[in-house]
Amino acid sequence: MKRADKLIGPDLGAGADRYVSTAKTRTILAAGARFRAERAGADDMLSVGDAAMLACAEVVTMRTWISQGRVIALKRPRNSYRLPRWQFEPALWDAIPQLGNALGTTDGWVMLAFLEAPAGMLAGRTPRLAIEQGDIDLVLKAALADSF
Repeated sequence: MKRADKLIGPDLGAGADRYVSTAKTRTILAAGARFRAERAGADDMLSVGDAAMLACAEVVTMRTWISQGRVIALKRPRNSYRLPRWQFEPALWDAIPQLGNALGTTDGWVMLAFLEAPAGMLAGRTPRLAIEQGDIDLVLKAALADSF
């Protein structure tokens, strides 16, 4: 086997298709779009206006926080956003900017996925739960290990 073959994967044999079909790609993308729509529409999500009211801030301030990565905001079609209500709890509010720095992103979907996925470094807890339980330092270590 040539070195280049080792880098791209095993030899699948003559005529083997190394790529996912167009139909399979469409199916995967549709499933992802459905998941995002369902997650953004969940009961724990707020509009920008509702999030501003909860945080006792002006809508313009909330939009500034979104652009700065101060809050987790899920970008939706037509330039709208949905924000998880739980991020405005004191333990999480203080952790969001630190977490964004550790992950090297302010993308709301990336931040949400990290916070809601159980992690081995956290004994199977989600980072969100670990932060709520006071383990922010451990979560930041997990974020640094997970960042790329």
